[in-house]
Amino acid sequence: MAGVLAIAVNQEYSRPERSLRDGDEVGLLPPVSGGSSDGSEVSEGHSPGEVRIVREPIDAARLVASLKRPADGAIVVFDGVARDNTRGRRTRYLDYEAYEAMALKEMETLAAEARRRFEVRGVSIVHRLGRLEIGETSVLIAVASAHRAAAFEACRWVIDTLKKTVPIWKKEYFEDGAIWADGEAFPEEIRAPGGTTGKQPASK
Repeated sequence: MAGVLAIAVNQEYSRPERSLRDGDEVGLLPPVSGGSSDGSEVSEGHSPGEVRIVREPIDAARLVASLKRPADGAIVVFDGVARDNTRGRRTRYLDYEAYEAMALKEMETLAAEARRRFEVRGVSIVHRLGRLEIGETSVLIAVASAHRAAAFEACRWVIDTLKKTVPIWKKEYFEDGAIWADGEAFPEEIRAPGGTTGKQPASK
């Protein structure tokens, strides 16, 4: 799997030739899907907006309401929902796992980069882990902006980049067994062993 793995050192994507020091935390990350905690990992220092990893159902209405401001002309929302089928097989439920500390950092980076790149005012990203029943929300992204075009573009960029770079994995349970969902390959610039950067690619 060397050609599809990404390497993380101390919760940051790293080059394969990096020298290690005592106490370094190394992660060998398979392609992510999309994508123990008690649901309390909250980062509210990166306002406007919120970035969280949770284990309880996501309250979309509350998140959107908390993001709105009088200057906003648009709030664009992506609501990723657990569906009841995959490639013709009936899905019973999903289970999400993550390299949580790194996933949260990468999500915070995405929110900050989206605000900068698309000049939107606010970005919220909440991803759920653990067992999800059919119809429940796995990830909610909300983007607030004065103009709708920027909000649409930023929201699409965030989910597309998240699904490629944030270390969250999905297991699908069927009537006759379970499989890890096929992940999207990491972008070349962060994939081992072909050389990586230590920064978030500017490409879920």
